[in-house]
Amino acid sequence: MYTKTGLEKDHYAVEHAPLVKRIAYHLMAKLPASVQVDDLIQVGMMGLLEAINNFDDTQGAQFETYAAQRIRGAMLDELRQNDWLPRSARKSLRQVETAMNVLEQRLGREPTERELADEMRVSLEEYQQLLLDARGCQLLHYEDMQGGGDGDDDFFERHCADNSSEPSAILTDGKFRGKLIEAIGALPEREKLMMAMYYEEELNLREIGQVLGVSESRVCQLHSQAVARLRSHLKGWL
Repeated sequence: MYTKTGLEKDHYAVEHAPLVKRIAYHLMAKLPASVQVDDLIQVGMMGLLEAINNFDDTQGAQFETYAAQRIRGAMLDELRQNDWLPRSARKSLRQVETAMNVLEQRLGREPTERELADEMRVSLEEYQQLLLDARGCQLLHYEDMQGGGDGDDDFFERHCADNSSEPSAILTDGKFRGKLIEAIGALPEREKLMMAMYYEEELNLREIGQVLGVSESRVCQLHSQAVARLRSHLKGWL
């Protein structure tokens, strides 16, 4: 294995520093407002340095792909260790999911925000604040669900308590993937577009907001609501 010189390591660090920022800002849509992006960037830089020191370019792998995994992993490890997701966020999302389940069965379609607010007996503004509070309860990146946490209400932990079941196995299961695709297809068009920009095109909140003509906080609300809809659909399947 070739050992890089100090100058080479410095070059790698400078060249890929923007990658750290991109991953940090992309993760922010999944985190409560108490998390500071600068803290994520600092931890991500440590992950980048670890990647530089451990990368073996003789194996044919792309460094950026390898580094992105280490950077993201370092950020998630730090978040887990600091109990980044408060119980109140999980509680908020459970409340939204319950209302969604009730209205979907009653109406036979996806409920609107106003209908959800009415069902929960709160104002539209209070409902949208619940969505902001739920920021951080996510589903679609199974790496985020592995290890750590207090086990309070994690989606996969609740339904896969036995040790033989792993999040990765669920996501690679053909039936689950089919159900997930079906659930995404049932999302309201604006939420479906937002999810595509976030997960497929990897745009951050600000960039998505510019496309949709809304604020970053509104994008965050739409994201939390879309995730709640998906969790509601997939709970029934599991």
